[in-house]
Amino acid sequence: MFANPKHYLEKIFMDNILVVHPRDNVGIALKTIAAGEPVIAQGKELFCALEEIPVSHKVALADIAPDEEIIKYGEPIAVSTQPIQKGRWVHTHNLASGAWKR
Repeated sequence: MFANPKHYLEKIFMDNILVVHPRDNVGIALKTIAAGEPVIAQGKELFCALEEIPVSHKVALADIAPDEEIIKYGEPIAVSTQPIQKGRWVHTHNLASGAWKR
């Protein structure tokens, strides 16, 4: 299936976030990411995490303004309740469900 499976496995384990859609402004942590650790997607170092990001939680891929939509899977899933810096953990402490907010 793969010419060199080792290269395929190295790629999987090198990425520590998943970006599902090009429109997304959050990525999904594939492992717990320590503060200061490089955030890597598709083999590219994007930035360093500003705080610990728990596994399966969201990390901001860009600065997000208050009341800006949180985009995951290419679709809005929530609205930010405060400014969120690129590299910050995105969770219930800094977002609200768009359905409840509007």
